[in-house]
Amino acid sequence: MVHVYNCHPFASQQIVQVEQEPGLVCCGGGALFVVTTGGCKVEVYNLETEGCPLICRFASMGTVRRIQHSSIGDYLVTIEEKNSATYLRVYTNWRHQAEEKSRVGVRLLGHLLRGASVWGGVQMEIIEIPLSEHPVSLACCAVTGDLLVGCENTLVLFALSRTSSQTQDLSVLDFERSVILHLSKLTPKQVALCGGYVAVQAELEVLVLKLEATAEATGVEEPSDSFKSVLRHCEGININDFKQIKEQSDFLLVPKHQELLGDRAGACDVPVSVEQTGLEDRRRYTLSYLLFRRFTPEFFQGCSVEETQLHSLQLHPVFTKIIPLSPGKQSASVDEPACMFCFFSLPNAGYLYSLRGGVELLSTYQYPEKVLQAVLTDHLLHVITRNALQSFTVRCAAAAARVEDPYIDTTMKACPPCSLEVCALRMQLFIGLRTLCVYGRHVVLLSTADTEAPEEAERHTQRRGLSRRWTISSPKETSPVGHGWNLYVVDTVPPITLYQEMVEYSQRYAETNPQGLSLRHLLSEAHLLLRSSLLESSEHRQTQREELEEAFRQNCAQLGDSFSRGGQKDYHLALPYYRMSGLSVTEVMSRNRPLPGSPHSYGPGFLFYLKNYLLEETDQSLSQEDADEVTRIFSQSEPSMLVSVCASPCMMNVDPAATLQILQRLEETAGEAVPLTITMATMMLRLGNMAQYTELMERHSEMLLVYGFIEEPRLLLHAGGGKRPQVCPTALAGQLADSQPGLLVAAMVALHENNKVQLEPADHVFKKTGTDVCLQELGCESSLQVDFWEAMLMASSQDAVIQELLFRLASVYIDRLTAGESPTQHKSLKSADDLISCCSHYGALYPWLTILNPAHASSYQHQEALHKLQSLLCGPSLSIGNVAPLLESLSEETLWGFSLHLLCATRRGQYGRSIERLLDRCPQAIIAYANHQLQDKHMALWWQKLLPELCSRTRAAADNGVLLGALKETLVVVAMETSPAEFLELLPDDGSASYFLPHLLTCAQRHLPA
Repeated sequence: MVHVYNCHPFASQQIVQVEQEPGLVCCGGGALFVVTTGGCKVEVYNLETEGCPLICRFASMGTVRRIQHSSIGDYLVTIEEKNSATYLRVYTNWRHQAEEKSRVGVRLLGHLLRGASVWGGVQMEIIEIPLSEHPVSLACCAVTGDLLVGCENTLVLFALSRTSSQTQDLSVLDFERSVILHLSKLTPKQVALCGGYVAVQAELEVLVLKLEATAEATGVEEPSDSFKSVLRHCEGININDFKQIKEQSDFLLVPKHQELLGDRAGACDVPVSVEQTGLEDRRRYTLSYLLFRRFTPEFFQGCSVEETQLHSLQLHPVFTKIIPLSPGKQSASVDEPACMFCFFSLPNAGYLYSLRGGVELLSTYQYPEKVLQAVLTDHLLHVITRNALQSFTVRCAAAAARVEDPYIDTTMKACPPCSLEVCALRMQLFIGLRTLCVYGRHVVLLSTADTEAPEEAERHTQRRGLSRRWTISSPKETSPVGHGWNLYVVDTVPPITLYQEMVEYSQRYAETNPQGLSLRHLLSEAHLLLRSSLLESSEHRQTQREELEEAFRQNCAQLGDSFSRGGQKDYHLALPYYRMSGLSVTEVMSRNRPLPGSPHSYGPGFLFYLKNYLLEETDQSLSQEDADEVTRIFSQSEPSMLVSVCASPCMMNVDPAATLQILQRLEETAGEAVPLTITMATMMLRLGNMAQYTELMERHSEMLLVYGFIEEPRLLLHAGGGKRPQVCPTALAGQLADSQPGLLVAAMVALHENNKVQLEPADHVFKKTGTDVCLQELGCESSLQVDFWEAMLMASSQDAVIQELLFRLASVYIDRLTAGESPTQHKSLKSADDLISCCSHYGALYPWLTILNPAHASSYQHQEALHKLQSLLCGPSLSIGNVAPLLESLSEETLWGFSLHLLCATRRGQYGRSIERLLDRCPQAIIAYANHQLQDKHMALWWQKLLPELCSRTRAAADNGVLLGALKETLVVVAMETSPAEFLELLPDDGSASYFLPHLLTCAQRHLPA
C-alpha cells in the first residue's frame, strides 16, 4: 500500500538555455552534461549557480550513445559510435576547456603523454579504452572511482589509478583492467558498481554480486561452490531443445518468476566466472551471489507485455560520515559506506533492497501509471512518467540508523521500521518527459514533444502488442520536425522545509483522529526525513545542524505523544521516543493530561514511560506537585504499582499525608502486604509519627520484613545515578540503624544473597563519610559495618566473597586491638561465642589460649576483638599467608599479642620454634599446647623437642616448679608412647636414676605381655 500526502517536495524550477536540442544528459560534480542531438558535442552547465551558466563545451570523437560522470576523479566516460564501430572513451580535465585552452591530448589506456604535451601544463585528455566486445552499458563507483563496462556477455572492471608527473607536480588519471566477469546466460542492458558490489540488469532479470579482492593466491583457483552448483544444474539441459522451441512461432517461452536472496542466490541458473587480468594488481578476486530476481512479463494499464522491461538499476551507498566533493576536486577520502542499497524498477513497480547485513527487500513502490525512469536519493525516490514528476519516500535512513547506532530498537532509542509503508508526495506536471537525472537537490528533466499523431501512436502500440517475442527497444531518434523541447532543473526543498510541511499536514489528522495510524505514519515519514539529513552531518553548517536537531527532538516528542495515547500495539515505543525528545517527565506529564470532560484516560504508552522513569536510578527528584500527580495517576490506573512508585528516588518530595491515605485505601481493597506495610511505615516516619511507625513495623516478624525488602529493595536503599555515584540508604534505613540494627543487617545480607545489591555498594551504606550530606549515608560507626561483614560471612557461599570478608574482618580486629579504648555507639550484634557456634569459618579457641588470655585485663570490646581474631586463626578458612603481614604490627610484649603470633607460627607448622618461644614466655601453658598441637604425626615432638628442652631448662633452674611439673607430665606421655629401650635412650646421661625410674617402670609394665 502506498500512502499519498499533499506535501510538495519541489521549491523552484528553471529552464537551461541550451542552443541545440539535447539528446543525452547526465550530471555530477556540480555540473550538467548535455549531449546535443547528433551526439558529437558536449556542453557543460553549472548546476550550483542560478541560471545554470555554461562552463565549457567540447567535441567528442564520435556519436555519444551513453554518458556517465564520476565524482571520484571528476572524469567523464562515454560509449561512442563512429563509422559503425563502438568506442569507450574517458574525458579527464574537461574543466580546463572553460579557460579556452583548445589543446586536447588523446592517448590509449596505460600510455601516458610525453614531451611537449606535458610541458604545457594541465590539459584535457581523452583516454581510449580498447575492448574485445562492443560496450553496451557502463557505471562508475561512487566510492573508489573505478569503472565497470558491460559488454554483450562480459563485465570488465577498470581500477582507477593516478600517476604523478616527473616534471611537474601533477597527477594524471589512468585505469588498469582488473578483472573480467563472464556471464554466459545473461545479456547486460544496464550495470551498476559501488564499493565492491556489482549489479547487472537484463530485460527481466537482476543479478547482484559482491566482488572482493584478496591476497595473491598460489596454485590453480577453484570455482566457487555456488558456481559449481549452477554448473551441475545446467548439465542436464539440452540447448537444442530451446532452439527448437524458439524456432516454433506457435510457442512462447515465458520465464518463471524467481527471487533468491543471500546464500540462496547462488542457486540461480546464471553462472559467473572470474578472469584475472590485472598486471600490476596481483590480488585475487572472488565473488559471491547476493541477489537474483527474475520477473514474468505482465500486462497492465498503459503498458503492453513487451514493454515490461526493467530499468533504472542503481546501487546507492549511504555514508554516516561523508566528506563532500567540491566541484573540480579529483580525490576525496571517503569512508566505507555504512549501508548499500539496490534499486531497480519495472514500468509499474519499483523495488528497493538492502544489501549489507543480510539481503532484504525494504520497499515495493506501486506506481499509478507507467514510469519511464527512476532515481534513488538519500531522501526521496524521484520517478517520471510521460507527463509528471513524482517523488516517493525511502527507507534508507531507517536501515542506516540501525547500522550506525546499536541502541536503536531498545528502550533507549527508536526508529520507524524499514518495512514502513512508503508514501507518494504531490506530483509536478510536465509534457513529454523523457530523461531524469539528479545531483544533490537538483532534479534535471528533459522533455520533448510527441511528433506522432495520437491515432498513429495508438496503432503503433497495437501493432507492437501483436508481436509474440520481446525485443529491446532502441532509443528513438528525435524527429527533425519536432514540436519543441525543454531542459528543466527542478530544485527540491530543503529537508527541514519538507519536514515542516509534513508537520503542518499532520495537524489535520491530529484534529480529526489523534490516535489514527495516518498521523503516526506521517510523523514517521518526517522522522526518517530528518534522520537522513542528520546522517550527512558534515554537509551542514553548525546552525543548520542545530535546527535539524531541534526539529528531530520535536518530532520525537510528537511520536512519543502518538504512541503514548495509542492502543496496546507498539505502546512501548513511547518510552524511547520521549527519551530522544529530551523532554523532562514534567513536560511529558503535561502533554498527556486528559482534557477536562474527556472520556479518555491515560494511555498505556504514557504509563509504560512513567513506570520506566520511576524505575530508573536518578538524582532528579520530582516536585511535590508532580510527585502527588504521579501517585494519583497510578492510584487510578495501576494501584498495584503504588509501592514501587513510592519507593522511587524521584518521589522524595511526595506529600506523605496524602500518599498515606491512598495507601490505606489500597490496603482496604487489596489486603495487607508486607511491602505495603513498610511503605506506610515510611510515610509515618516522614510525618514524625513514631508511635504509628513502630506499630506498623511490629505487625510482621523480622523475617517477613526481610522478605518485604527483597521484594522492593528501594524501600531500603537507592542505587547511584547522575551526580550520586554510590548507593545511598533511605530515611527508613537510617531509622533501622538506630532502632533495629539487626533487621537492617539481615535485610542487607538478604539483598546481597538475592543479587539485589553487590558487596561494595552494600558496604558503602554502612560507611561513615562525615561532611558529605548529599549522599545521606547512615553515619553509624564501624561496628554495624563489621556486623554486616560477620553476617555476610555466615550467609555467603561464594569463595571469593568469603576470602574478601575474612581479610576485612581480620584487619578490623587487628585495628581494634591496636587502637586501644574506643567506645562504640553500637554493641556488636554477635559475640565471639555466637560466631563460633553458628559460623563454620570461626573455629573453637584452642585450650592453651585460655592460659595466655588474661581474664578481665582489658575492656569488653578489646576482649571480643581478640577472641574473634583468635577464632578466625583457629578456623579452617583464613589464609595465614594473607593475614601474617597484618600481624607484624602487633607487639609480642603482651600475652594476647604473643598468643596471636604463636597461633600464626603454629598454623604455619613451626612447632619446634613455638615450643621454645612458649617455654621462654609462658611455660605454664606448654603442656596444654603440647596436648592439643603435638598429636598424631607430630607426637614425636614430645620426646624429640619438648623433653630435651625441659631437661635442659630444669637443669639450669632446678627450683622452678612450673618446669618440673611440665617435665613430669612430659615423661608420663613419653612413657606411654615409647618402648623401654627407646625410653632409656631418651634419658639424659647426667639425670638422677631415682627421678626417672618410676617412669621407666611404668613404660616397662605397659609393654609386658598380658
